[in-house]
Amino acid sequence: MSVLVTTASAQWYKTENDTAYVADYTRDLTVRLYGSRKYNYYDLKDSRLKKELLYRPNTGTNLGFGVNYKFVGLNIGINFPFVNDHKSEFGDTKYIDLQAHLYLRKFVVDFYGQYYEGYYQAERKPRAFNSAQQGLVALRPDLENESLGLSVQYIFNDERFSYRAAYLQNEYQKRSAGSLMVGAEAFAWQMRADSALIPSDFGHPGFFDNEPFSRTGAVSLAVNIGYAHTFVILKHFFITASLSAAGGINHSGFRYGDGRPRMRAFGWQLNNTVRFAAGYNSRRWFAGLHYVDITTRGASPVAGAHQNFGAGNMRFSVARRFSLKKPLIGKF
Repeated sequence: MSVLVTTASAQWYKTENDTAYVADYTRDLTVRLYGSRKYNYYDLKDSRLKKELLYRPNTGTNLGFGVNYKFVGLNIGINFPFVNDHKSEFGDTKYIDLQAHLYLRKFVVDFYGQYYEGYYQAERKPRAFNSAQQGLVALRPDLENESLGLSVQYIFNDERFSYRAAYLQNEYQKRSAGSLMVGAEAFAWQMRADSALIPSDFGHPGFFDNEPFSRTGAVSLAVNIGYAHTFVILKHFFITASLSAAGGINHSGFRYGDGRPRMRAFGWQLNNTVRFAAGYNSRRWFAGLHYVDITTRGASPVAGAHQNFGAGNMRFSVARRFSLKKPLIGKF
């Protein structure tokens, strides 16, 4: 079960919408039903050998409902067993995932707070979305993750471009528009296991210099720049796509179970965040898909090898807006 409550009480974040482009329905009561799949992932990649090792958790799809009114949002999701029945094949993953994506008019803020226990080694093949379940190689129930992350971006064309229309359903993008964005982000994560993260039977000598580390992690800081655009088709259908890239530095390390000294190093950090949404939006109704995925790619203590850690959320929502005769909260 997951519950998310978001609030924002300050006034400095407000925007005077260009009403020819964005209709504001935050004073309506927006009610939604949704299905959501949260996830993270961990990849080890050795560019010298052109080989990679992929770990994925076996997360399920939550079904839930939510409401938005003015500056308050509430979503309650429940993991129903009849929807998620893959434990026998992909193992059991226990997790707490506190992702929060706050879409203010001038800013977009992403927070990641995660704990995952139980992964599987995935097949090495291309994938359309990181949230999609991949082929199974082996189970790793001993593998655990803890991660924290924060990303903030300023939206320049906030009068004409709205993330809220696609992701919160309390605005309506009438005409196509886009915006440049800049910001900064910070992440810290670690992976640990009872035995080496790279299995002895992996079959690629020299991969990560054969280092038998059982714990690894990184702390990174980066600045980002990106662009987002919503294409409105036949007044009510829309496609929203955005991509941001970030560059900075990280500090990563390996720890070993046999008592040998830790390996640590500073290196480069390259991140990217992808957002995609598509569906139908009108004065009263919304139906659509929305997707957020962030990948952090950082140098490791082994030259020519790097580690990717990422997280995201795939959701489908159907929402209805209700006009209110009297305000439920305050006068602003």
